[in-house]
Amino acid sequence: MANGHNLFISYDLHQPGQNYAAVGDAIKALGSWAKVHQSYWYVDSTMTAERAANAIWAVMDKNDKLIVVDTKTNDAYWYNLPNEVSQQIQACWNP
Repeated sequence: MANGHNLFISYDLHQPGQNYAAVGDAIKALGSWAKVHQSYWYVDSTMTAERAANAIWAVMDKNDKLIVVDTKTNDAYWYNLPNEVSQQIQACWNP
């Protein structure tokens, strides 16, 4: 059953920690999911990109990287992307 938000989630886990199980569990809790690659998931969720990112970030280390893209609403939310990457996304997202 479709929940309304088509989320694609990508992350990099860095030392120390790298708690893939906790991050995976946080992602699975968002809704119906499919693991596309090691650190790339699709989730059909009731949550927005921002709410989903906040929920996942809560179990991640502060030096990790995360981006959640909602393809239905054309929205994205991220943590710890390099400044040049963030600026490029913002410049190109909806010019």
